[in-house]
Amino acid sequence: MGAMQTLLPLASEIGARLKARGETVAVSESSAGGLISAALLAVPGASAYYRGGGVIYTRQAFRGLLGLGREDLGDMRSSTEPYARLLARTIRGKLDADWGLCETGAAGPSGNMYGDASGHTCVALAGPKSLEMSRTLETGLTDREVNMRRFAMEALELLKDALH
Repeated sequence: MGAMQTLLPLASEIGARLKARGETVAVSESSAGGLISAALLAVPGASAYYRGGGVIYTRQAFRGLLGLGREDLGDMRSSTEPYARLLARTIRGKLDADWGLCETGAAGPSGNMYGDASGHTCVALAGPKSLEMSRTLETGLTDREVNMRRFAMEALELLKDALH
């Protein structure tokens, strides 16, 4: 089954919940490569809740799209929960959304330069009333495409859980 078929039922549920609540979401993703945004945008009426997003895959995107620099990180690095929470807060603020959703990881087939194995990702959510949540997923897989789909699913599940 393709990535969109896997992600669409979850994205549809999230879209319905966001619409019912009158809330919006902005997305910062890296290793998911745009799949989170694509899934949310595949739902008819997505303009009611989707504010925008970016694939923050390089230093240039980090600086150019989020307006963040090395000095904003302190001792943080990418592919960690504190970093994911920072990017979730940042994209939420930049796009004036109720929710900021971030994914940052290593899709494979090899790990990243920080020593995280392929299949490692951190997802985070920043929401109303300073709510912040994050979690780490280790798939143990080296299949890049499967990991990308799993990373997107993990991020969407985090958002769904917060919208219960």
